Amino acid sequence: MNIPKHIGIIVDGNGRWATKRGKKRSDGHLAGAKNLNNLCQHIFNKGIYVLSLYIFSTENFKRSKEEVNYLMELFVKMFKKDFKLFENQDIKIVFSGRREPLRQDLLNIIDEITYKTKDNKQGIINFCLNYGSHFEIIDACKKIVNSKIEANEITEAIFKKNLYNDLPDLDLIIRTGGELRLSNFMLWQAAYAEFYFTNTLFPDFQKEEFDLILSSYFNRDRRFGGVKNEKKIN
Repeated sequence: MNIPKHIGIIVDGNGRWATKRGKKRSDGHLAGAKNLNNLCQHIFNKGIYVLSLYIFSTENFKRSKEEVNYLMELFVKMFKKDFKLFENQDIKIVFSGRREPLRQDLLNIIDEITYKTKDNKQGIINFCLNYGSHFEIIDACKKIVNSKIEANEITEAIFKKNLYNDLPDLDLIIRTGGELRLSNFMLWQAAYAEFYFTNTLFPDFQKEEFDLILSSYFNRDRRFGGVKNEKKIN
């Protein structure tokens, strides 16, 4: 059984979950944050090494000021509360995304978590916050140009090392909430990822459904452009 090394989850549907229940969208974001903690622990218990979580895109700043401010407060509280749990489990925490225009108190906790968990070995959580894949690719190009590397020396390996984090390529991407698109999520790393789209809104996305998706992944034929069990023709 080939356990995926790197899984990405596009966390979607928190606001709609709340609206369906006659609640404020902020209630949905809080419910999603609470669900995230237990789900992360379950995923690592399954043997996954890297988990990338798309929790706030660069485009999400287009939402109302009230909702964005609530989310920034929620991220600060969530990271302060939960990172010690993952630190104790030897999980490294990294962040992908642009720092501007994130608030300074959020940047401070991001820097603290990154530093305190940098030597942990049992797994990696990659929080994609103020993240957009187009920006990541542009920023990687800028870093390479500034490093004075000659054009003919640029390889895939060099480009990958200049992304926000040097992580294994994605094996499986899960999107909750019923939408059938990537929404600018880790496009470089997703080149040969398997995809699974579920209608379940994220606060309702439970361990049992994750296990079913993992079983579906095990049954897929990943060929990476080749052909398995190809018969030779004489």
